[in-house]
Amino acid sequence: MAHVSHLRFHIRFPEDTVRQPIIYQIGREYNVVTDVRRADVRDTTGWADVEFSGETAEIERAIEGLRKKGCSVDPIELNVVE
Repeated sequence: MAHVSHLRFHIRFPEDTVRQPIIYQIGREYNVVTDVRRADVRDTTGWADVEFSGETAEIERAIEGLRKKGCSVDPIELNVVE
């Protein structure tokens, strides 16, 4: 059985993508579960604190996918690995 990680990230969305369902897309494109913990989305800016659950390598692929979509992604210090 694979090891499941729970990692939290702060994601900032560029103006041209703030209206797109990027977190939903990442959950569909990669084998990760996304859980939005906090967010603030406006007309031209947005950010979200999201917990990703899944295998660490798949979470890393999902984070790279977010960056390819133009998002800024930073780890949140209180990451919990189980």
